[in-house]
Amino acid sequence: ARAERALRALRLEAGLARTQLEALRSQVQPHFLFNTLHAVSALMATDVAAARRMITDLGDLLRLSLDAGGAQEVPLREELGFLEQYVAIQRARFRDRLDVGYQVDADARDAPVPRLLLQPLVENALSHGLAPRSAAGRVDVRAWLQDGSLRLAISDDGVGLGPGPAPAEGHGLGDTRERLRQLYGDRQALEMTANPGGGVTVQVTIPLPA
Repeated sequence: ARAERALRALRLEAGLARTQLEALRSQVQPHFLFNTLHAVSALMATDVAAARRMITDLGDLLRLSLDAGGAQEVPLREELGFLEQYVAIQRARFRDRLDVGYQVDADARDAPVPRLLLQPLVENALSHGLAPRSAAGRVDVRAWLQDGSLRLAISDDGVGLGPGPAPAEGHGLGDTRERLRQLYGDRQALEMTANPGGGVTVQVTIPLPA
C-alpha cells in the first residue's frame, strides 16, 4: 500500500510537471511572437536585411520549441541551441547593447536538463538587469559538472538587486523553481545572488542520472 501511494504521488508530480511545461510553452511562444514582430516592424524602416534575419531566427526558434514534443528533459546541448536562437533575436532587438558569452564544459553538454530551462533565466537577466538602462550589458552562461550534479550559472552585469529586501520573484524564476522541485525534489537548488561588481547571478543545481 505504501509503494502504491508513493507511485501515485510520483505520477501526480510528473503530471503536474507536464502541465507546467505545456503552460510554459504556451506563454513562451506568444511572448516571442509579440516582441519579435514588434522589433521586426521597427527594423523594416531602417534595416530590411536585419528584419529578414530576425524573421528567419524566429522561425527557427519556433521550430525548435515544437520539435521535442512533450519531452520533459533534453540534453544541455539542445537547450543551448534553443537559447542561442533566442539570443540571436534579442541581439537584433538590443543592437550593440548586448553581449552574451558561453563557458560550457565539454562533459556537461550531454547532461539532461528540463526543457525550456535556460531561456526564462536569460530573459529575466535581460528584462530586469539590462533593459532598464541605456548602457551596453553582458550575460554569461556557464555549465559544469560537480559532485554528481550539473551546475548552471546565468550572470549579468545589469542594475542588480538594489538596496533593501530582495524583490518578489517573477513568473520566470518562480515557475522554474517549481518545475525543478517537481522533477528533482530536494536534490535540486536555484539560488539568486548579487554580484560584487553589479548585476545578479542565478545558479541552478540539477542531479545527474544515477
